[in-house]
Amino acid sequence: MKMRNKCSGMGLRPTPQRLAILECLEGNRRHPSAEEIYGTVRKRYPAMSFATVYNTLQALVKKGGIVELTIDPGRRRYDPDTEPHNHMICVLCGRVVDVHINYSLDLPRDARQGFRVTGSHVEFHGFCPECKRR
Repeated sequence: MKMRNKCSGMGLRPTPQRLAILECLEGNRRHPSAEEIYGTVRKRYPAMSFATVYNTLQALVKKGGIVELTIDPGRRRYDPDTEPHNHMICVLCGRVVDVHINYSLDLPRDARQGFRVTGSHVEFHGFCPECKRR
């Protein structure tokens, strides 16, 4: 019922496919790619196409229900946590974790090149605990 309300609250019709994708993302802290989400929901809905998953993800991003991350040059990732936060990324395995600490970044006026800054995102790069042990 929660996913149905969330979907309707965004102005989207709560189709079984959309609900399955929202369920896959709910509380998911792994920042999955469209391919990973497709692999998960396809187990429940074998006839679901990758295009349906991708189009649903784009609709959810457009409605503000999820955030599309472009931190991985090889593929887009999706984050159900829409609150502003930063990320830590493992340079070996690509693992992404949330960093819920505010960083005040004051970009000097001359560095803005005429832009009106509306937000920022900090990425920390390093080695996750598993990769450090290797």
